[in-house]
Amino acid sequence: MANENKLQAIIGHCKEYGYIFQSSEIYDGLSAVYDYGQYGAELKRNIRDYWWRSMTQMHENIVGIDAAIFMHPTVWKASGHVDNFSDPMIDNKDSKKRYRVDHLLEAHAETLSEEAGKALIDTMEQLLAANDFDGLRTLIMDNGIKCGVSGTANWTDVRQFNLMFATQLGSVAEEASEIYLRPETAQGIFVNFLNVQKTGRMKIPFGIAQTGKAFRNEIVARGFIFRMREFEQMEMQFFVKPGTQKEWYEYWKEARMKWHLSMGIPQEHYRFHDHVKLAHYADAACDIEYDFPMGFKEVEGIHSRTDFDLSQHQKFSGKKLTYFDTDINQHYVPYVVETSIGLDRTVMMVLSEAYKEEDLSTAEKQDSRVVLNLPPMLAPIKLAVLPLTKKDGLPELARELIDQCKPYFKCYYEEKDSIGKRYRRQDAIGTPFCITIDHQTKEDQTVTIRYRDSMTQERIALSSVRDLVMDKIKMF
Repeated sequence: MANENKLQAIIGHCKEYGYIFQSSEIYDGLSAVYDYGQYGAELKRNIRDYWWRSMTQMHENIVGIDAAIFMHPTVWKASGHVDNFSDPMIDNKDSKKRYRVDHLLEAHAETLSEEAGKALIDTMEQLLAANDFDGLRTLIMDNGIKCGVSGTANWTDVRQFNLMFATQLGSVAEEASEIYLRPETAQGIFVNFLNVQKTGRMKIPFGIAQTGKAFRNEIVARGFIFRMREFEQMEMQFFVKPGTQKEWYEYWKEARMKWHLSMGIPQEHYRFHDHVKLAHYADAACDIEYDFPMGFKEVEGIHSRTDFDLSQHQKFSGKKLTYFDTDINQHYVPYVVETSIGLDRTVMMVLSEAYKEEDLSTAEKQDSRVVLNLPPMLAPIKLAVLPLTKKDGLPELARELIDQCKPYFKCYYEEKDSIGKRYRRQDAIGTPFCITIDHQTKEDQTVTIRYRDSMTQERIALSSVRDLVMDKIKMF
């Protein structure tokens, strides 16, 4: 399947099977904002839980918090977001449409040969690293890049555009003060560094994890849920002794890749991309990129942030944010290694990897299916229980099995249509196991279990269903 066709197929599948909907769709939608349906919400929660448990349960020196979305406005001044959180943009004078410069050039690079495209991207990254806006405009002009709406190359100069959403805090307009919707969750961790360290009696090295919503006024939001204006992050800030940050940076690069591979996604679908342009506070940074339908794109960033964040908040707040290291009898501002992964991007990655269109035709008949090969631990529904008929006590047996299983994992009951059609629906939803209750069940207390990926079936004891499924869906 062509990449663009696959992306459109995934978008259509997500709507048809209750995963993801356009926000406010009955009012013609809101651009780059999406709602998660009944199965999408379950998948998203399962991924979030897997990340959370991997961080806070499997590491004795990492704890989690839940900081507020609203923060004192000086937080964003200290962090540099007020002055520096911006992207180079360019407008087409004829269509009045605004573009992110990197998106324009990346889209054009995809139309070139692999060698020429790489050369263009390398040049772009060097110009971005040097903040050479005149050079970026020249690069666009020299490549004959045109606006997709007007079809002209009548471009403005390249300018910076701040991405933060501003709002008012207060019930009376005259008395309200301007604050921002947070563009990232990390600052909530930094301002709570001492609170967590002291109350948790944490000893360096230690980490603080958080998941939550963030907001960015993306001018060019595209790629389905890959780039949205309201999104969710899963971040962990790991506080270390100065001078040890490089070894911890390498540790977390390896650890985070292992986490990605633990979801069953092949190594060749990932790659590391080292940053050419480092943020002014960083001494190392890379992205974990996944091969989405639109090519390799960032899913997670690992950054060695030095002591910039705590030093800035110490400066702007006037509060001492140091750690007393009893091993060396010295106070210091810790360095930070950050892992930051987009939850929505991870959902899209998992769906992209799982979506398959299979031709099952034989010499006797034409057949096909659409299936989501989701990892069982992440699948929204773990077990579907399907009585063969609506009578003879089979629905009652099915309900009894669901009652036994539902305290432990999500189940689904369905009795409508032929058993084959019900299997196909569960394949499309991504349910890894289906149990058929038939008349033999009443005789010998056995059932047919059908495995989604292989479509094989076998008879097993009714009493063993719960334990079998639990063994297959365990996270650790």
